[in-house]
Amino acid sequence: MLETAAGTGIVTQTLATRLPSSVQIVATDLNQPMIDHAKSKLGVGRVTFQQADALELPFPDDGFDVLVCQFGVMFFPDRRQGFHEARRVLKPGGRLLFNVWDRIDRCPPAHAVMAGLQRRYPAHPSWFLERMPSGYHDQDIIRADLRAAGFADCRIDTVVRTGRAAGPRGVAQGLCQGSPLRAEIEALDPTGLEAATDAAAAMVAERCGEGAFETLLQALVVETTR
Repeated sequence: MLETAAGTGIVTQTLATRLPSSVQIVATDLNQPMIDHAKSKLGVGRVTFQQADALELPFPDDGFDVLVCQFGVMFFPDRRQGFHEARRVLKPGGRLLFNVWDRIDRCPPAHAVMAGLQRRYPAHPSWFLERMPSGYHDQDIIRADLRAAGFADCRIDTVVRTGRAAGPRGVAQGLCQGSPLRAEIEALDPTGLEAATDAAAAMVAERCGEGAFETLLQALVVETTR
């Protein structure tokens, strides 16, 4: 099994602790610091970690039975190339499994953060949150991209789960200051990061409540076979 865009290793840890020991797991990410963090998780000693670009995988053809990617595909600069590489390294009959966020309005906290920023910066045409994390939700486009990479068809399931947050400030701070959204805010308003975070937190509080809250989160899970 190959995992691409493994990030901090959340899925890697689940795979390593739940799959039979006979399954060999290779986890990759473009960024070495992410790999270093993933390696520190409990129970991942059986995993082979390797720095790799999902658009140019350093593996031979027909090498894996399954390739998984959690919330990474929407960040690929060229998704069709990423799918082409996935197909290349999969064995005939191998499976590709990945998920992406649905439309941003199906993820209320992120939608509220974006609305708070829009209220503060009304002239700004679009935001990272809608362009990237929630920017690859059109099922027709996903199917077309997979077909262009050589996959025949796919199954797409809409999955709804409950998310929990300790409060609006943490949500706003995580997205405004702990994601690529930060660079966008700072480019727009070099000294306004804290004020922008405050504006986002105010909108999250307005929509989700002042204290701890639960919210529905919606994603698409895609499965296809070489």
